[in-house]
Amino acid sequence: MISETKLNIPIIRIEPARGWVSLKLGEIWPYRELLYFLVWRDVKVRYKQTAIGAAWAIIQPLLTMIIFTLVFDKFAKVPSNGLPYPIFSFAALLPWTYFSKALNQSILSVVSNANLITKVYFPRLLLPTASVLAGMVDFAISFLFFVILMVWYGIIPSSAVLFLPGFTLLAMLTALAVSLWLAVINVRYRDVGQAIPFVVQLWMFASPVAYPMSVVPEKWRLFYSLNPMAGVIEGFRWALTGSERPPLVPIILSTLIVCMLLYGGILFFRRMESTFADEI
Repeated sequence: MISETKLNIPIIRIEPARGWVSLKLGEIWPYRELLYFLVWRDVKVRYKQTAIGAAWAIIQPLLTMIIFTLVFDKFAKVPSNGLPYPIFSFAALLPWTYFSKALNQSILSVVSNANLITKVYFPRLLLPTASVLAGMVDFAISFLFFVILMVWYGIIPSSAVLFLPGFTLLAMLTALAVSLWLAVINVRYRDVGQAIPFVVQLWMFASPVAYPMSVVPEKWRLFYSLNPMAGVIEGFRWALTGSERPPLVPIILSTLIVCMLLYGGILFFRRMESTFADEI
């Protein structure tokens, strides 16, 4: 007979959160393999039974770039910082398309995994995190197309490209920070999932995607910089094309706002995750 003390069985102790400062991020590391499989599952589901598969990662920003070029370049004559407008707009569409897709997927991540949440314990924070990471596959495909576009226009990146990993990380953290708040609210109020696509469209025109930040009046520029994606997009455009370096204020503000949103989002998510199984 084998004594229970000799059985090498891991013990999971689930305790209520103490106060509003308990992030408990350390418990995510033991579940890193689960995070990997959640990311891989999201990628496979996205392209399952699709006719053109991963080509959608290129088609969507490409069509948007064409429309922007016709409307904002040919008709409205919007300045493009001395760059060919297709390069100017696609450099901004890279982080924006990633952000919008990651946001839409991660907000629904908790509700769409209701069966998993009600049957087994794991850090629920893995669900929106997996959706944000899965979006990097589409981003990588779009980025390769952008490299081809730059070769076509004969544009060589400057040393500013060294900052690209930092802006990519900032885009990921922005998507995660916003989705943590909205994913929790969407559990109780499903209207959020219906409203987000419309809100994201409005948010895009409130961000320097189709136009440079320089067209924003000076008196409104500080307020405009409170949009966390403003610094991300301007930083991406500079890092990829070597165009005029953007002001530091929008980038610093974006970083600070994202850090505050992320910290508060994790606290809010941790505080409310004990109610997920009952409300789903």
